[in-house]
This record gives sequence, structure tokens and C-alpha cells, in this order.
Amino acid sequence: MSWTILILAIAPALAVCGYIIHKDRFDKEPFWLLFVAFGFGVFSTFPAVVSTLIGGQFFEISENPVNTAIYAFLVVALSEEFAKFFFLRYILFKRKEFNEPLDGIVYAVMVGMGFAAFENIFYVADGGVSTALLRMFTAIPAHAVFAVMMGYHVGIAKFDTTHQQELLRKGLIYPILLHGAYDFFLMQKNIPFLSLLAFVGLWYAGKYVKTIVVEAHEHSRDRHA
Repeated sequence: MSWTILILAIAPALAVCGYIIHKDRFDKEPFWLLFVAFGFGVFSTFPAVVSTLIGGQFFEISENPVNTAIYAFLVVALSEEFAKFFFLRYILFKRKEFNEPLDGIVYAVMVGMGFAAFENIFYVADGGVSTALLRMFTAIPAHAVFAVMMGYHVGIAKFDTTHQQELLRKGLIYPILLHGAYDFFLMQKNIPFLSLLAFVGLWYAGKYVKTIVVEAHEHSRDRHA
């Protein structure tokens, strides 16, 4: 694999990381911990792949939309999002550096982009520049959307002990639902034009999570004013 292909594979994920780190202006996370979070994302691909392969023995993409839906939601989306959630919830969540709601988004994005970058290397190595350009505007933003949605709820859960368990559940379930719907529309073979809904949904979800990031940034600013 050439350096050009490798750069095209990982640059979009790094750009998303740069954007979210830039938003965290008032109580910046230590670089070493951001790097570790990114590494957790890379590592999370392994249990996700194993789980997907096991689930794929029972359900797979087919002409039956129910089988395809189960594969998209319960095999792929659940496997990938839980793998990322595990590191965010059970390791990073407990760190003393995780000291404001925005940090949930920051760490979730680092984990999500570690996952997305490593996964993307294999897709781009196989598909070349065209695949890299396509995934730059589809798969990478999708993983960013899932990560922000996860991090937003986990970030609030850290400081809202009354509703903590409910918020943590939402931090896992909402990304699974978004991820599963995105994959299902792309995977289903019965109505081809439905694949467009994946990109329409991604567009609107992207606008929503951008609002979430801005609100979290403003909360952080007010907290430190």
C-alpha cells in the first residue's frame, strides 16, 4: 500500500479529531490521553470483528429484509458500538481528566476515529483512491456522528448521577440505532433507492450533532468564564 493511499485512509479521521480537539478550548485534555483514547479505538476493531464474524454465521445480508435488518442492527452496529462504548464507559469515564460534559464528546470522538481510521485502511487498501474519496464523505462522518451521540450522553451521565444509568443506556442505544439504520439502508437489496436515505439521514444527523458540539462548547465556556 502506497503512502498516498495510507494518508487518504487516515487523514479524514485525523481531521475530525483535530476539529473536536479545537472545540475543547477551555480545559484541554492531555495529549497522551487523547492518543490512548485513539488507540483504544484502533484496538476496539478486533473484538468488533470477532463478534461480527460470529453473528454473521447466523444472520447475513440477503433478499430477506428482516435478516438484513438483524445483521445491520444486532450484528454490525451492536458489535462495533459496544466495542467503542466499552473503552469510553469503563476506562475513560473513570479518569479524573474527564471533568466536564464536553469531555465525553472529545473522548468518544477519539475512540470512534481510531476505530474508523483503522477500519478505513483495509477498505482503502482494497478499493483504492475512489474508495478513499467515497468513504471520506460517508463512513468517516458517519462514525463521527455515532461518536458524538455516544459521547454527549456519556458526558452528561458523568455529572448527572440521578439519571446516570438512563443516560449511559442512551449513550449506547442511540449510536446503535443510528449505525444500524445507516447500514441497513445501504445493505438492503429490495428497494435500491432506499440507500439514499442513508445519506439523507447522515446529513440531518450531522447537523444535529454539530449543534450538540456547539452547545457543549458553550457550556464549557460558561463554566470557565
